[in-house]
Amino acid sequence: MRISEKNKLEKIIIVGDRVLIKPKSAREQTKSGLYLPPGVQEKEKVQEGYIMKAGPGYPVPTDYGLDEEIWGEDAENVRYIPLQAKEGDLAIYLQRDAVEINYLNEKYFIVPQSAVLMLVREEDL
Repeated sequence: MRISEKNKLEKIIIVGDRVLIKPKSAREQTKSGLYLPPGVQEKEKVQEGYIMKAGPGYPVPTDYGLDEEIWGEDAENVRYIPLQAKEGDLAIYLQRDAVEINYLNEKYFIVPQSAVLMLVREEDL
């Protein structure tokens, strides 16, 4: 089976209010024409990248009635407040809250939604 960008991320499950971001390729040249070494751009406080996967959202406690026995239930009824971030959005996020991971020789960041400052979404009309 050939590994594509989409199917290599199918087995990944993002937990809670986090998103998986693939960093946008950094510019090597500044506006004034200076060339930067590779590590300088990554140390900026604010980064941008594309959201590859998003978690289910913020968990909401289940409202158990006083007459029900909660320990006897087998099914887990977890509800979530969904995230604003969706797959394909361009995210501007705080680097200090991001956790860098390498998965199949690709660099990704796991970022809580609270560290995402702005989203740019391409809407199909």
